Amino acid sequence: MKVLKKSVLILFPVLLFGSATEAQTVLDGPYIKEHTKTKKVVPYAHLREADVFWSKRVWRVIDLREKVNHPLYYPIKEINDRKNLFDVIRQALLIDGSITAYDPGPILQDDEFTKPMLTSQLRDVFTRIDTSYTEDLDTGELVPVIQEINLESADIKQYRVKEDWFFDKQRSKMDVRIIGIAPMREVRGEDGEFRGFAPIFWLYYPECRYVFANWEVFNRQNDSERRSYEDIFWKRQFNSYIIKESNVYDRSIAEYKTGIDALLESERIKEELFIMEHDVWNF
Repeated sequence: MKVLKKSVLILFPVLLFGSATEAQTVLDGPYIKEHTKTKKVVPYAHLREADVFWSKRVWRVIDLREKVNHPLYYPIKEINDRKNLFDVIRQALLIDGSITAYDPGPILQDDEFTKPMLTSQLRDVFTRIDTSYTEDLDTGELVPVIQEINLESADIKQYRVKEDWFFDKQRSKMDVRIIGIAPMREVRGEDGEFRGFAPIFWLYYPECRYVFANWEVFNRQNDSERRSYEDIFWKRQFNSYIIKESNVYDRSIAEYKTGIDALLESERIKEELFIMEHDVWNF
């Protein structure tokens, strides 16, 4: 019995020491990152209606399959210090409740932020129930198999952006303000054929800025100078193409142009914005 007591007394501190070691946390890097997490949003310059000399509303698509836009798409799975843009949005909607999602409507064309979505509606968007039938080997009958399918960040290949371009005569500057942003996912028919992309919901961008400003984006040149998602949009460090401009018919380019003609029309609208800024200064 004495030998047994000694072995217990010797073993106990070893187990205690081991558990303390596992609970210990370490600093993964030479310093604590505080800059981005405490960063404040740069306020917009004050703008009056009387100051707007000219304005134009455009809608554009950011395709995350383009290499320059990869910082918005990766990492697919969350890592220690970074999340992709869609995971940041998911956390802000479902966990923090710091932003509001707006319903794109029954035909997915409503981008005017008219109907806020409830938390229960959002959970149905992020997790859907799929029911399939399989044959029971014992009875030969078809039995339902219910499976939860989560919307993964890898499924989001595009973002649609609504923005206003305007010339501010008070500051003598052509400026742009992003009004809304919508994550887009693939739409497929019953036969599995690809039908295009559709918005899941719309987000009011001025509200999103306060969330995007505190999440880092990978910088290919310098790990110590990582920008936030707000910096990416503020500094226009992404590639995109225009799919619609404000017009009397309220129609998108795809409704009157196809193929290469649609791309040329997109470039024409982009060129008009560029020319307009220079024409203002043509004395």
